[in-house]
Amino acid sequence: VKNRILEHLAVLKLNPEANAPILCLVGPPGVGKTSLGQSIARALGRKFERISLGGLHDEAELRGHRRTYVGAMPGRIIQALRRAGSKNPVLMLDEIDKVGADFRGDPAAALLEILDPAQNATFRDNYLDLPFDLSKVMFITTANTLDPISRPLLDRMEIIRLPGYSAQEKLQIALRYLWPRRLKEAGLTAEHVTLEDGVLRYILEHYTREAGVRQFEQMLGRLTRKVALRLAEHPDSPPPIPIVIRQTELGEWLGPERYLPEAGRKDLPIGVATGLAWTETGGEVLYVETTLLPGGHELTLTGQLGEVMQESAQAARSYLWSRAEQLGIAASLFKRNGIHIHIPEGAIPKDGPSAGITMVTALASAVLRVKVRSDTAMTGEISLSGLVLPVGGIKEKVLAARRAGIRRVILPKANAKDLQEIPDEIRQELTFIFVETIDEVLAQTLITADGQPFDVTARVKPQDGAPVLCHN
Repeated sequence: VKNRILEHLAVLKLNPEANAPILCLVGPPGVGKTSLGQSIARALGRKFERISLGGLHDEAELRGHRRTYVGAMPGRIIQALRRAGSKNPVLMLDEIDKVGADFRGDPAAALLEILDPAQNATFRDNYLDLPFDLSKVMFITTANTLDPISRPLLDRMEIIRLPGYSAQEKLQIALRYLWPRRLKEAGLTAEHVTLEDGVLRYILEHYTREAGVRQFEQMLGRLTRKVALRLAEHPDSPPPIPIVIRQTELGEWLGPERYLPEAGRKDLPIGVATGLAWTETGGEVLYVETTLLPGGHELTLTGQLGEVMQESAQAARSYLWSRAEQLGIAASLFKRNGIHIHIPEGAIPKDGPSAGITMVTALASAVLRVKVRSDTAMTGEISLSGLVLPVGGIKEKVLAARRAGIRRVILPKANAKDLQEIPDEIRQELTFIFVETIDEVLAQTLITADGQPFDVTARVKPQDGAPVLCHN
């Protein structure tokens, strides 16, 4: 973001008449999208105004109402410029992904003109009924996800993604900004309260689970309010100052722990593999469990799997079925046994193609009767031809793997470029394995009973319906 603003300043220096950029900051809640817009305005020396688009359904809210209507007034764009008292402020359009449409019109259609540099120089508000030049306004939009935004509107904006923070980044944000701000809001100073070493990290791991720092700040605010209450309850005999908040006493201050620290399983049973998932609140570790059901041939999927994830499971079964002879599996195994794939936390809907290699690994583990390495997590889409295709959300997934104590991460080779987004200290702690085919995934994940790598190239023609293994 900083580089993009510097580029804009350089262009303005060479061409003062240049149009302002139209940026779209995309990221999960609490990563500082609105704060970043305010910082950009301060850095540019411009006024800042914010317009919330969440739940907006009436096009006239943006374009204004014609004067013939009772209570007519200019639209929100013109009103924001009037409040700013400037023709070139930084104007933030918040939550652009939550704009709706109904019989009163589609606000997204009005935004097409407002955010188009070729048209907004002659924007016409219905109330003013005069062309108004918006080309000098720097528009910054924010969104949690791009899916609800129409394609024509996306084409008019420059997308800048703000991924979630690592634990170390959250701690630094808390020390430098959140904790001092919460102390000031509660009327306290550093002389009133002191945090014991490790308290912030303990709060982060046991009381919050998010990509941003919003819950983290709420917990710190609760701490400062409790301290203020303790000081105000006994004005005649206040407690000794400073009040020291210790890790062992956090239950008294914040209540019982909300979350257990994420931890990978030390030993995976046969048919279970560790995957990585992306959510709007950050990355998550995801376990795929597979079992064979004698006497049927159906594919059963549970765990609230979406349509795309169900298709990934079907592709995983079809691929292994087509490779049965090379893997030493009787083809009749898939005809005589049903397959049940389950992903825990069944109350949470799940979808997307990135669990493909995890599903094929768990299924291979079940039919070959070998285990999967417990220190390895993976993400990637699969194809019927055995290719591993790239996926998104790599930074969030890698951070989730690190939180869970995973040491090896398998990624599609096409995602190697995404490691640039990951902090150096995290990259040094993990081993990344880049793969192009499913065979490479199986070679890196399957292990024998004594912990040795399972040789997926061993080819033995099976004589019955059970898997036949061959180890060198």
